[in-house]
Amino acid sequence: MPTLGIDTSNYTTSVAVFDGVGGKNIGCALQVREGELGLRQSDALFQHVRQLPQLFAALREAGLLHAITAVAASTQPRQVQGSYMPCFLPGEGMGRALADTLDVPFYPVSHQQGHLAAAAWSAGRMDLLETPHLAWHLSGGTTELLLVTPEGNGLHAVILGGSTDISAGQLIDRTGKLLGLPFPAGKALDALAETCGAQAFPVKIDGFSFSLSGMENKVGEQCRQGEPPAHIAAFVFATVCGVIRRVTDAARALYPGLPVICSGGVASSRVLRAGLRDVLFAAPEFATDNAMGVAILAYRNEKGGT
Repeated sequence: MPTLGIDTSNYTTSVAVFDGVGGKNIGCALQVREGELGLRQSDALFQHVRQLPQLFAALREAGLLHAITAVAASTQPRQVQGSYMPCFLPGEGMGRALADTLDVPFYPVSHQQGHLAAAAWSAGRMDLLETPHLAWHLSGGTTELLLVTPEGNGLHAVILGGSTDISAGQLIDRTGKLLGLPFPAGKALDALAETCGAQAFPVKIDGFSFSLSGMENKVGEQCRQGEPPAHIAAFVFATVCGVIRRVTDAARALYPGLPVICSGGVASSRVLRAGLRDVLFAAPEFATDNAMGVAILAYRNEKGGT
């Protein structure tokens, strides 16, 4: 029986239905004013409130809202105490109201847990939800290496390392702004990077942690020196790919045999996928923000993990 998932992130409003094998995700990107690098939480919240009814109408027209047995929504960025962002309030509120109306259970999950579940399912590795594994969450707000273990019918993620300052997504978007690309800049910068090669900047690693702020300064220098945009784009992706690969190798030495999977918007990069062939990736359409993983977690909770 199908379950419903809702995710209202900083970047996208999403709803999804999952039936135990497959499903449908419908999302709509939030609109960012030209020249800006994101949204205030109040603006994101307002756009979610406007867009959610439209997305549910699309699910209804597709005949996907019949016999819903459970509802889940992202209620916080991570499943840890104190993790909070107002943008998740519209999805949680609508999810709880729908669950009460339908007289079905409501399951609160985190945005990160949704990413992890969607990645495993879309990579054809639902078995990862039953076993420990390593995962990269690479997005506009997060660059984290996680140790993921099953917890009941959900997932428990412990941060092992990652960026200590700006995320890979922030580096990409700030580079895009310097080059005059629209926000979010990931797709356009990725396409530019595919047209040429570049040497990676030797980012220093401390255990499993590293800093990307120095890279931002290097990109600024290259722009002022008039380096071609394609070279700058390739330089950024070569550096991100290089540091991810080095930290992954270090983690594999400490956790031998554990699979590694990448999720988050940055993980949809074709350059990154080509440079990290020995790791798993979420399907591109389920690497970016989506509600499919949230619906999957609702199904697992409702069916007891089956």
